[in-house]
Amino acid sequence: MARSTLSFKRLAVLKAVGLVAAFVLAHGCARAETLRPFKDELFAYGRVLESRDGGDWLTVDYDEMRDINGRDEVPERRVKRPYVALGVKRFQENETIDVGGRGLDVFRVGTPENAAFTVIFIHGRGGDRRLGANDDSFGGNFNRLKNLAVENGGVYYAPSARSFDTDGAADIAGLIDGVARRSPGRPVILSCASMGSFLCWGVSRNATAVKQLSGMMIMGGATDPDFTKSAAFARKLPMFFSHGSADKTYRADDQAALYTRLKKGGYPTRFVLFQTGTHGTPVRMTDWRDAINWILSR
Repeated sequence: MARSTLSFKRLAVLKAVGLVAAFVLAHGCARAETLRPFKDELFAYGRVLESRDGGDWLTVDYDEMRDINGRDEVPERRVKRPYVALGVKRFQENETIDVGGRGLDVFRVGTPENAAFTVIFIHGRGGDRRLGANDDSFGGNFNRLKNLAVENGGVYYAPSARSFDTDGAADIAGLIDGVARRSPGRPVILSCASMGSFLCWGVSRNATAVKQLSGMMIMGGATDPDFTKSAAFARKLPMFFSHGSADKTYRADDQAALYTRLKKGGYPTRFVLFQTGTHGTPVRMTDWRDAINWILSR
């Protein structure tokens, strides 16, 4: 993949400076202004069937014929052209990052130094960094995330998880530390899909990593019944959940029960349920701009 050009680096720096000017200090942490729109008319949530908790819980209408067959040229393989902007490919590359003496393969788009914000996406079982780099699958949702990062002076990473255990969580904690050092004081958001959620829950127990994070996203993932014992819970790290109501891999009811438990305790959390959605629906349908803006506003 092509490396970033000098002109892009200058442009990204200017954008980042503009965003940084909008940062405010809150409890010693910098928070960014909301991300500017990018194809919101195509990616924003459709019909809301239910809204409660001041909008923190949303049940969103999902229809496979409309949201897959009507959106893709080749269902689940190639999205229709209006959903993607492929110029962003000029600003992306694969690289290997040192994390505690180990090499971690990552996909990156955007300038890593002094980024206005960082998003990290962790794939599930059977995947690798290519999943989070794919422009055409998942309805073009990753292409939108790439463009949101570049257009707003941020950076996006998709690593290849070595494993879904404590070693894998240690790799991701090392990546978080590395990106936090490259963009000191700027928000870092960790997002995990499916079995990748095991790594999010593992990182939630790492006090150093949690201190460097601004929020966490669990998309169609497993539930951690012991989350309330974690460093993330103690810090009240904002938690965003999205899930399909018909997910047969990880039950939506289990994740919803955790959300309800957290919400009753005044914890900053949000839940988007895709009615009739299945296991892969949240990766396709989660509105990245909406989720990131919610976390940045906490």
